[in-house]
Amino acid sequence: MSPEKRERQIVNQAIAFFAKHGFEGQLRTLTEDLGITHTLLYHYFPTKADLIERVYQEVVVDRWKPEWQMLLSDEGKSTEAKFVEFYIDYAKTILTHDFVRILVFSGLSDKIFSDRFFKLLQTKILPLLIFETRKYCKVPVQQPTSEKEMELLLGLHGGIFYLGIRRWIYGASFQSETHQMSDEEIIQDRITSYLLSAQHLLKKEK
Repeated sequence: MSPEKRERQIVNQAIAFFAKHGFEGQLRTLTEDLGITHTLLYHYFPTKADLIERVYQEVVVDRWKPEWQMLLSDEGKSTEAKFVEFYIDYAKTILTHDFVRILVFSGLSDKIFSDRFFKLLQTKILPLLIFETRKYCKVPVQQPTSEKEMELLLGLHGGIFYLGIRRWIYGASFQSETHQMSDEEIIQDRITSYLLSAQHLLKKEK
């Protein structure tokens, strides 16, 4: 096996391994699954931290789309259209089996992976969503974000992330077998509810 293919094999297996066991999983088990020695693993990734960093790059950084920020800043689209388009693509791109499980495991242990991801959201996406919400509600846009605004938005974001939790953590479905709403339908409904609530609550706060 070429060095490139071997490295790819290790990374793919590491992602699956951490999604199953979390970052506290022993690398001895990973090398057994791969059928390689510790020495060979350390040749490619000298420390466990190096391997985790590579997993973060693969699972988060390589999937993150700069186009999301461009979309949310597009003056030619309505606020609702931006929210729907963003969250549908975000859910398809980010809320995968590996990402959801690794993020939850990190939150229950070292928090390094989860803290970095939430920082990414806080700096790149949430301010744009707050700005768009204010425009939609016709309230002043240039002011510090209030706790009420952030909690309202996190309620929307958390509700959409729960689609991944329900699927990849609980393995539970609350829908009937005869009719199951698509993720797109659920996301549309949650965004509509969020914007209606924001109109009422933020104007009242003003």
